[in-house]
Amino acid sequence: MKRITYNAPVILTFALISLAALVLSYFTNHASTRLLFSVYGSSWTEPLGYIRLIGHSLGHADWAHFSSNFILILLIGPMTEERYGSRQLLFMMLITSVITGLVSVLIQPGTALLGASGIAFMMILLSSFASSQKGTVPITLILAVIIYIGGEALTGAQNILGVTSDNVSQLTHIIGGICGIAFGIFAKRNK
Repeated sequence: MKRITYNAPVILTFALISLAALVLSYFTNHASTRLLFSVYGSSWTEPLGYIRLIGHSLGHADWAHFSSNFILILLIGPMTEERYGSRQLLFMMLITSVITGLVSVLIQPGTALLGASGIAFMMILLSSFASSQKGTVPITLILAVIIYIGGEALTGAQNILGVTSDNVSQLTHIIGGICGIAFGIFAKRNK
């Protein structure tokens, strides 16, 4: 008889906490999301502002937003958690969340940021390093950078120019991808 295993504890716990935050958001008419699960410009003396630097990655606007992020994370995450270890992946996720939150607050203080897309993009590019050998650059990484970061830069530029408007933070995707590349290079050097 087959048994069900909690195979990727960091990824699965992240998904479950984010799902709980989404349910709580529906019950509180999104007040919990504004208070804890989105980051925006506020006074540096406000203690919740620091919690939101991490909490914003747990918050999502609705089911579609949640599912689009977690389909990717649940597909890529277990492999990256197995490759890099639970503690190291958790550290990477926390650092990515803080960096994307800080960049958003500093560059777009009047805009609220929420969602796990920065972490998803970090994992996409980090996973490109999973099977690479020392002294090599995997072509999958080059293609992922061109497709994901290039595409996000193009879409972001179209939003700035007013050609399109999609309510998506391409900057968060790009920062998350850069974090994934940096973590991949650092982990490869320390291997």
